[in-house]
Amino acid sequence: MEKNVISLEEESPQELRDRLNLPVQDMLLLSRALTHRSYLNEHPEAIEDNERLEFLGDAVLDFVVGAWLYQHFPEMSEGDLTRMRSALVHTERLAEFARQIDLGRAIHLGRGELQAGGRDKDALLCDTFEAVVGAIYLSSGIDAALQFMSPFCRFAADISIAKNSLDDPKSLFQQWAQARGLSTPQYVTRNMSGPDHARIFEVDVLVEGKVYGTGIGRSKQAATKLAAQDALDKLEPVYINGYKMKSNNE
Repeated sequence: MEKNVISLEEESPQELRDRLNLPVQDMLLLSRALTHRSYLNEHPEAIEDNERLEFLGDAVLDFVVGAWLYQHFPEMSEGDLTRMRSALVHTERLAEFARQIDLGRAIHLGRGELQAGGRDKDALLCDTFEAVVGAIYLSSGIDAALQFMSPFCRFAADISIAKNSLDDPKSLFQQWAQARGLSTPQYVTRNMSGPDHARIFEVDVLVEGKVYGTGIGRSKQAATKLAAQDALDKLEPVYINGYKMKSNNE
C-alpha cells in the first residue's frame, strides 16, 4: 500500500516533458536524466543513473549562461560577467530553478532517499537539473538548451539586481533595461534653478521615450544617480520562492 502512495506522487518522464514542453524526444534519455543512483541500487533493471548527464549538463550550463549574459549585458565587464555567471549556476540557485518547475516529483529515487526528503534536497535537485539540461543538449542541441535556460537567467539576473549585488543605481537600472532588450537609459535635465554657486538640477531618466524616474540634486551627477534610484524604487516588486524580483513595469 505504501508503495502505491509513493508512486501516485511521482511524475513520469513523459508527463514532465509534456508539462514543460521539453525538447527531448528520447524518453529513455530523459528517464536517465531523472534517475538518481539510489534508485539504480534498488532497481537492477534500470540501465544508468544521471551522473554522466549531470557532468555534461554542468558544462553546457556554463556555456549557455555565459552566452546569455554576454548577449543581454553588452556593457558589463568580464569580471562582473564571471561573478554573475557564478551566481546563476551555483548549487542553491539551480535547486531553486528545479523547484520553480516542480522537478522534484519526477526524480526516480530509492526508497531510503525518498523517505529522507530527497525530492527537496538542494544538491539532488541541482544535479538533476543539470542532467536534464544535458539531455536537452544531446536531444536538440545548444540552441535548445539556451532557450530552455533563458527565463531562468532573467529571473536570476533580476534577483541579483534587486539585491544590489553589482554596482551603483545607474548601472543597475541600465542592466535591468538591457536584460529586457530595451534601449540604454537616457538622462535629460528637465530643469536647472538657483544661483551659480548653488545650482539645483532636476533630471529625468527615460527608456525609449518613457520617464521611469526623476532626481533632484546639487549637481547633475547627483541628480542623475537619484533619478536612476527613483526608477529602481518604482519597479513593482514580485516575489518568487521568497526572492524579491522586479517586474517589467511595462
